[in-house]
Amino acid sequence: MKLLPIALVAITALPAWADTWDDLAPQVWGERALLDGSDMIALDAPYRTPDDARTQIAAMIRAPEGLTLGEVTLVLDENPMPVSAVFTMDQPQGSFFFDVTMRVNGPTPLHVVAETTDGRLWMVEGFVKTSGTGACAAPPGTDPAEALATLGNMDLNVGDLLPGGPTDRLAMLASRNKRLDLDIQHPSHSGMQMDQISLLYIPMRYVEDVQIDVDGAGYVDVTGSISLSENPSLGLSVPGRTRSVDVTMTDTDGTVSKAHKDVAGF
Repeated sequence: MKLLPIALVAITALPAWADTWDDLAPQVWGERALLDGSDMIALDAPYRTPDDARTQIAAMIRAPEGLTLGEVTLVLDENPMPVSAVFTMDQPQGSFFFDVTMRVNGPTPLHVVAETTDGRLWMVEGFVKTSGTGACAAPPGTDPAEALATLGNMDLNVGDLLPGGPTDRLAMLASRNKRLDLDIQHPSHSGMQMDQISLLYIPMRYVEDVQIDVDGAGYVDVTGSISLSENPSLGLSVPGRTRSVDVTMTDTDGTVSKAHKDVAGF
């Protein structure tokens, strides 16, 4: 089920973090049970982000034996658009990795929820502290007019999915996968940012959808949000046998960009 974007939620001066998740989860998944996913999801997020506007969040997910993954959702509970990225798999996978650069608007719990193809939901929770700059309302890092000139340009690279860091305990899952790295040129305007010259708010415009095809067939569809950083970077696992990747990016203004990459064989 594809649920982005959901309505912006108000940010209070004194957030009740547990209450936010308790209110949010039923809006997204209804009354479905969220099972403990700590044995199948390894979350990699900084304890305190060095850059609120460009925070790397990654996870390695392994489906229980005999099952496959159909969808993975990243939630930043206290962000204005908390359901921040959804990975919907056209080809269900036994394991899946993602690494994405996000805006983190303030200190927040974060959740990764994986749905297996039997309909069960598995969840892990983390927490990220920030410097308090309010990343979603911070001025753009580039001039909006200049950003439009390169909007939609994409750079693709496919290589080995290297183990390391907090995901070591699940590194074996990557042994049959390659890593796709995708850099997208896009200002990812949140609608909360002010033009520093006109002092008018810049209209919301962000990467809404990234369709990734592998060897000519649909692989995964990524639904974005204003939580994606300016010029977002996305890493994810693709099958080791991959010989070509096609990417179609669509933003909220309807701009469509495409990129293709041939992968050398052995």
